[in-house]
Amino acid sequence: MNEAKYIPWTEKYRPARVSDIAGQKEIVERLESYVREKNLPNLLFAGPAGVGKTTAAIAIAKELYGKEFRESFLELNASDERGIDIVRGKIKDFARSVPIANVPFKIIFLDEADALTSDAQNALRRTMEMYANVTRFILSCNYSSKIIEPIQSRCAMFRFTQLKSEDIEKMIHHISKAEEMQLPKEAVDALIDVGEGDMRKTITLLQSAALYSKKITEKQVYGLAAKAKPKEISEIIEKAYAGEFAESRKMLEKVMVGYGMSGQDVLDQIYSEIVKMNIPDMAKVRLVDKVGEYNFRLSEGADERIQITALLAQISLEGRTEKK
Repeated sequence: MNEAKYIPWTEKYRPARVSDIAGQKEIVERLESYVREKNLPNLLFAGPAGVGKTTAAIAIAKELYGKEFRESFLELNASDERGIDIVRGKIKDFARSVPIANVPFKIIFLDEADALTSDAQNALRRTMEMYANVTRFILSCNYSSKIIEPIQSRCAMFRFTQLKSEDIEKMIHHISKAEEMQLPKEAVDALIDVGEGDMRKTITLLQSAALYSKKITEKQVYGLAAKAKPKEISEIIEKAYAGEFAESRKMLEKVMVGYGMSGQDVLDQIYSEIVKMNIPDMAKVRLVDKVGEYNFRLSEGADERIQITALLAQISLEGRTEKK
């Protein structure tokens, strides 16, 4: 049996630290103070996807426990195991065991805790009370309003904000340098655009692109994301608004086939570009209202090509009205 290859500690392979979390300066400062004191309250992390909630929980545990990380840290995804049985079983068994590390408590991390049922949350509240001396809980969720008030009152709340473009760009350059990749500015901008403030999504896309080549292009990024370039969608809308419906429809077909986009994908991008258009505000209001209507039609199962084409027709009619 072959032994695992030993990888020496380097800056490239070192364990994650709380200070590595991007774009959450105030949160990082508070969490670092907990780590220094080796004293942690129950924590509730709330915020959108891909902004560092899970990374923060794991980094705290690795800094506190070091090599004993696995014995002192339990990670569970509440969306997979959301019933009361998981609270009475795995969580309770781990919570009442004695800590073996130098830190006087263990950590249970519940990811996507807002997926827990009401009964499971009430059982969790009781467990948090009973084993407060030996176990700390970190709960992560997208919507804190879905966590019952008794649990919220037992936790220190941390609200993670959407990451800024410069934070994501900095991380992209850090990864590209470490992995010796070539990324022109157009490719970086494409990654930021497709990622939409989600660091995890951005890094996953970068990793997928790197499997093909160390030199990553804008076209490659949009192709992997099944998303058109914003300029292409903008041009389609402008053609329709200018009354060139046939040309606009032709370009739409080319984009949908070329990128393998669904009607909903196209609609999302059309909405994003309409709000950026240099047209009167009332025209934008009417067009956004139409986008909402066609979005509803798609959700009801209408044919996506017919509906997106009909939306282009509405944009053409709006452009014609504005000219009068």
